[in-house]
Amino acid sequence: MTDNILIIEDEPDIAELIQVHINELGLNAEICLTGQAGLNAALSGEYELVMVDVMLPDLSGLDICRQVRAAKPLQAIIMLTSRSAETDRVLGLELGADDYLTKPFNTRELQARIRSQLRRVHSMQALTKAEQHRNKVTSIGALLVDHQCHRVTYKENNIDLTSTEFDLLSFLGKHPDQVFSRSQLLDSVWGYHHCGYEHTVNSHINRLRNKLEQDVTQPRIIQTVWGVGYKLNSAGTYQ
Repeated sequence: MTDNILIIEDEPDIAELIQVHINELGLNAEICLTGQAGLNAALSGEYELVMVDVMLPDLSGLDICRQVRAAKPLQAIIMLTSRSAETDRVLGLELGADDYLTKPFNTRELQARIRSQLRRVHSMQALTKAEQHRNKVTSIGALLVDHQCHRVTYKENNIDLTSTEFDLLSFLGKHPDQVFSRSQLLDSVWGYHHCGYEHTVNSHINRLRNKLEQDVTQPRIIQTVWGVGYKLNSAGTYQ
């Protein structure tokens, strides 16, 4: 079955160019030229990936991201931003975007980002029953990560995570107390490494902390090792 991708972009030339590069990958791409039309399509349709521009004339791409994420927690989302809009990139990630791509972008990077997101979607969909049984639950202290049901509980409370947040926590949970650099996390969770995209990791770490930590200013579970990266502190999950 061919994957379906939704492009929400108000500039027809850019939208059609993205569509051409998506078609080159053997994928289907649908274009919406307004924010409201894109939001309606994203909420009512079934897409493996939604690509949304931040700057839309009628409805902000950030609002679209927030509403789609609220309705479809596991929907893969890539934000398209201008190279100077660092605030929008960070805010988009905080609102639940899985990744962002800055304009202007080259064909290879665009296609690599799309493939990376689709690999995550496919891996989540294609787990065999044997794999599900073997890797069903990761348990660290009061933290439980159920890979089969795609669910996380901490101190018996359900923690609602996006698909990328889940993948990041799952990866750290499988390697407790091991420190990973931002580059290593980009490679292992997002499936790529590209200089300048460390905000992607930072924002997802912050979102996980907001959902897990009692005090985000003194994180006990997901800790920063200054000058190196991040780790899941197993001792912190017992507190």
